[in-house]
Amino acid sequence: MNRSIIAGGVILASLSGGSLPVSAETVPLTPQCLSETNALVRANTTQGKYILLPVQENAAPAHIRVLSDGRLDETLNITLAENRIDFYVPLRLDGRDGEEILLDIRTSHDRAHTRDTQNSLWSSEIKISDEFDTSNREKYRPAFHHTPLYGWMNDPNGMFYKDGVWHLSYQWNPYGSKWENMSWGHSSSKDLIHWEAQEPVLYRDALGAVFSGSAVIDKENTAGFGHDSVIAIYTSADASQVQSLAHSSDGGMTYERYAKNPIITYERESRDPNMFWDADNSRWVLLLASALDHEMLVFTSPDLKEWTLQSKFGKDFGAQDGVWECPDLLRLPIEGTDREKWVLICNINPGGPFGGSATQYFVGEFDGNKFVCDTPPEVTKWMDYGKDHYATVSFHNAPDNRTTVIGWMSNWQYANEVPTVQYRSANTLPRDLKLFEFIDGQTYLASVPSPEVDILRGTPKNYRPGKIGKGLKRFSLPSATDGLCEIDFDADLKNGSRLEITLSNQEGEKVVMTLNSEDDTFSMDRTSSGLTDFSEHFPCVTVAPAYNATGKYSVRIFIDRSSIEAFSYDGHFAMTNLVFPTSPYNSVSFSSPDGNAKVNSLTIYPLK
Repeated sequence: MNRSIIAGGVILASLSGGSLPVSAETVPLTPQCLSETNALVRANTTQGKYILLPVQENAAPAHIRVLSDGRLDETLNITLAENRIDFYVPLRLDGRDGEEILLDIRTSHDRAHTRDTQNSLWSSEIKISDEFDTSNREKYRPAFHHTPLYGWMNDPNGMFYKDGVWHLSYQWNPYGSKWENMSWGHSSSKDLIHWEAQEPVLYRDALGAVFSGSAVIDKENTAGFGHDSVIAIYTSADASQVQSLAHSSDGGMTYERYAKNPIITYERESRDPNMFWDADNSRWVLLLASALDHEMLVFTSPDLKEWTLQSKFGKDFGAQDGVWECPDLLRLPIEGTDREKWVLICNINPGGPFGGSATQYFVGEFDGNKFVCDTPPEVTKWMDYGKDHYATVSFHNAPDNRTTVIGWMSNWQYANEVPTVQYRSANTLPRDLKLFEFIDGQTYLASVPSPEVDILRGTPKNYRPGKIGKGLKRFSLPSATDGLCEIDFDADLKNGSRLEITLSNQEGEKVVMTLNSEDDTFSMDRTSSGLTDFSEHFPCVTVAPAYNATGKYSVRIFIDRSSIEAFSYDGHFAMTNLVFPTSPYNSVSFSSPDGNAKVNSLTIYPLK
């Protein structure tokens, strides 16, 4: 059934089949070509709600200035179609009722003469319409992970929980499926699993593009915008990176920018502000990434508007490659004790354990002014040992004193090249965090799927595979969900033994995961997982310490259309990797090269 819903005045078709997103009710627009690099397109908002711009991913970028009744409203960069249309994107005309719209289009490449501009495909295919079709056209779009309806997405931003609703904003390019035109898209959910697309909340302004940031609920009206106002602080990026504030009186559905922006300036490139209320000192704390200096800056404020730099952390600590981004500072309980410690999250790119992007963390103490790490500078700890876990930060005001996080499920090494077009990138499953102490005397971060994930489960199939030898013990994945499932198993590995868990399909494509009790590791090999040749950095084997001294392992594996997330039941390891099989994986098999493994129980849940 092709059911459409209305979200914020925009018609959003259900994610069923479809072709290029162009409505039958369209009106062609005729560009006026002024030179080999410049054209004008005129329209009136009485003609439709959207100007549909045809995009070719590999075309040279064009710069478009959008004027409404002669005033400059918006600027954007877009790869307009030269000789092939990959998809359309909408330029929204809402809020410009009855106005004359002028697109001043400037191409970035030279042409022999004006006629070549007229012959470019976009000039004959640009249209205006009352509808924009978002029906899914991607075989790899996840079934149970958050994605944008269309366009590029990276870092999660401005995340909070209020009045029974989870809010997730995200870095978004509404005009293409590669990084550009950064703004904040917005989705909301009542259960942390099923997301509804909302109106975007922040677009570029005179201070620049809208980069990453966070949001809090100002319960005591410290900023003066009203009790329970939602306050967002984000990076404005243009010639420099500065920090700006916006506030919302309707629960984060719309924001108004603060008239005295920017509120924080710094002499070095800095971005991704993340703040929280420090109850011990009755003030706000904000972390800011000094990206190139590999430092996190700690600011404090009584009112979210005036900020004082208190300290810096990071010089020579942990992984120092690439840039430091997207900080978070959390106080977490240590399981099995009545103690707590602080965790400073630091996302880096490149410099991850297997190349490209990753999330490292530091455990220590925070006195309201300064973070002190427990471990020596040379120690590096990773939150997730896959290739596709980045920009992970927490939801403000999560219920029941939980610390709930979500990340971007991709890697900057190939994020622009993965085999999707209508949209790019998904978020990880939501995860709850805590700390645990291991036999080496260190304190580590545990990451488990949030309890809401369990609502996806269908009727399980239960098995007792028993002793595992060199031959394969094979089990079918649920056909009704095209192999989308959660696989849970308990395994007993004798000293030095290995257990191989293989996902495969009829095409011979496979992902091999290995539990190795000799070095206490879990690994995932996606070198033969399906489509891998879009980037030399994609085929890989990732390896995680399992932090298990018993030889008895309990593992959860979540399989979506283009991702695999694996966790130990206690959260002591987590691994997230994208995969692009040409047909769904339809079986899981177990084998043990040394014949010394036992799988005591296996449960396969179809995921709805």
